[in-house]
Amino acid sequence: MKKQQSLIGVAALAIITSVFFIACSKSSSSETPSGTQNVSLLMTDGPGIFDKVYLDIKDVKVLVDTSTNTRRHDSCDWDRLGDREHHKPDSSFVWENLNVSAGVYDLLSLKNGVDTVLASANIKAGSIRLIRIDLGTKNSLVKDSVTYPLNLLPNAPSYIIVKLQGNEFERFNSASYRLWLDFDVQRSIIKLSNNTFYLNPFIKAFIVSKTGTIAGNLQPKDASPAVITIYNSTDTAYGITNRDGMFKIRGLKDGKYSVFFNASNSYKDTTITNVTISNANTVNLGTLTLHK
Repeated sequence: MKKQQSLIGVAALAIITSVFFIACSKSSSSETPSGTQNVSLLMTDGPGIFDKVYLDIKDVKVLVDTSTNTRRHDSCDWDRLGDREHHKPDSSFVWENLNVSAGVYDLLSLKNGVDTVLASANIKAGSIRLIRIDLGTKNSLVKDSVTYPLNLLPNAPSYIIVKLQGNEFERFNSASYRLWLDFDVQRSIIKLSNNTFYLNPFIKAFIVSKTGTIAGNLQPKDASPAVITIYNSTDTAYGITNRDGMFKIRGLKDGKYSVFFNASNSYKDTTITNVTISNANTVNLGTLTLHK
C-alpha cells in the first residue's frame, strides 16, 4: 500500500483548484510560454463524523476548450466526454494532464480552512470545462477507530467528474489561475445498515476571494466535535469543530444563513439565524457557549 500522504498544509490545498484560465491571457514569463496558462487545483474538505477518510488519487486531468467562445459548447454531453476522454466531437477540445503526486490522501486533514495543492501544470490556454480525478482501489474510512472499505457505487466509474462553465477560476498572476474544490464528506459518503460505506462524490468549486467565510469558537471543549450546518433556501455547507472548538467554513455565496450546531456529550443543539454573507466577507461568530 502506498504511503498515506497528509494533506495538512495551510498554504497549499485542494482536490481543488487553480485550474481556470482566460483564453486570451498571455505571459512573457519563461515559466508560462505564450499560448499556455498555469493552473492549480486546490483541495479542501467539508467534513463528516469520521476519524479519517482516505481517497486514493491516481491521476488528474482537465478538458480545455480552446475555442474563442466556449458558450457554443454548453449543450455538450459532458458526462460522455468525461467517460470517453479521447473522444473529441470538436477539434477545440484538448485533454491536459496535471502534475499530481499519486497516493492516498486523508481528506479530513483539510478541514477548517486548511487546503493543499492537489495538482498543477502549464497547459494550453482556454476555458476548462471538465476536471477528471481518477481513483485507485485503496479508498477507505476510519470510524470509531475501525477501518472500513470505501466502495464505489455499483456501475459507477472509477473517476470523479467536476463540470464547469469555464469562468470559475481566479486569476492571481499574469497567466496563472487557481480554483478550490470543496470535497463535501458529509454528502459524499453513503452508509448502509451493515456498516458498508459507498462513495458518491459531492464537490463544490469556489474561489476564496469571491466567497464568504463563517468562523467561530464553540465552548466548552467537550461539546466538540460538533457538526455545523450552514444553510439557507438555496445553499448548504457543513463543517466540524476541532478539538479546541474552533471552526471555519468557506466558499459561501452572498445571502442570509442559519448556523446549526449539533454538539457532542449531551450538550443542547443551538441555531444562530440571520448571519449575512456579503461581498466575500468573513463573519466571526466569536465564542459560543453551549449548555446541557
